[in-house]
Amino acid sequence: MFDWMVWTTPVAVFFICIALMLVGMTVWEFKSPTTMRRGWLPIATTRGDRLFIGLLAAAYLNLVFIGLAGKFQEWMSLEAEPSIWISFVLSMFLLALVMRKG
Repeated sequence: MFDWMVWTTPVAVFFICIALMLVGMTVWEFKSPTTMRRGWLPIATTRGDRLFIGLLAAAYLNLVFIGLAGKFQEWMSLEAEPSIWISFVLSMFLLALVMRKG
């Protein structure tokens, strides 16, 4: 069924992190219901809204990194393409930033 997917370690870690975040957010919502607040995002959001926006931003950051990995290798004169772990760490930082300040 999943033969078409390339299940590398970074991909598995990414999906496991998303699943754990969803479970954690569900438990958090039951323990402490969210309220709308306004951060630097142009709309008032709840925790769930910020998680969704942050996940979208993280996914796009990963796609951009993957698309530009060959160019990064060329521009920085690297022997191989930069590791996908770099984009994973950057996307998790971006997600944390949106969740905290968004």
